[in-house]
Amino acid sequence: MRFQDKVAIVTGAGQGIGEDYARALAAEGARVVVAEINEEQGQRVAKDIDGAVFVKVDVGDPESARALAEATVAEFGRIDHLVNNAAIYHSMKREGLTTVDLDYLNRFIQVNLMGALYVTRAVAPHMTEGGSIVNQSSTASYMVTGYYGLAKAGINHMTASLAAELGGRGIRVNGIAPGPTDTDATRSIVPDAHRAGMAQQLALKRLGQPGDLTPTVLFLLSDDARWLTGQIVAVDGGQGVRL
Repeated sequence: MRFQDKVAIVTGAGQGIGEDYARALAAEGARVVVAEINEEQGQRVAKDIDGAVFVKVDVGDPESARALAEATVAEFGRIDHLVNNAAIYHSMKREGLTTVDLDYLNRFIQVNLMGALYVTRAVAPHMTEGGSIVNQSSTASYMVTGYYGLAKAGINHMTASLAAELGGRGIRVNGIAPGPTDTDATRSIVPDAHRAGMAQQLALKRLGQPGDLTPTVLFLLSDDARWLTGQIVAVDGGQGVRL
């Protein structure tokens, strides 16, 4: 029960990996805010977690992010932990940087990169010493993967910068970089045959599951990682070696 009486916000918690994070935090005692743009999905998850609440949010909108922080404080009186998980990924367009529609690209960057900053800016003033933040990166940040990798590489830099900026207040900021993970979102953009090939390229020869990522996120949020900040932890089944 590492999060007993703590309050945690998980963005994009209405499905997939974010839902698993929210459930795991609640299982260890946290009061969880399911922050999700899809109202039906967000309410479904919140209703299924004892003590959780749903707050609709568009992380790509700074005002919506601010309203999320205010709603959390109004409901629970505090904010201890934040997981910046929300992203455009399900049914993501697969186009190049020189061909993708610029309106789509700008919205993508607003959500997948700037969204983590908008929510952090809204939440950080309400955090006290001992607070912690985990940003969802990806091993795509280390590869040539177009605008998805571009956004995730930005998340890595942002994580290190925020860790330096907020460390003096006792707030830690880290990131997790999942490797290929078998979710509905991944299945929506990666063909079956390609997913099988991806698994064979990993040292452990299987795609990850959301439950493979959750223990690392809980560790990074918890006091077990009290002297760890500014780090990106790759949880990728041995996809890459970074010395």
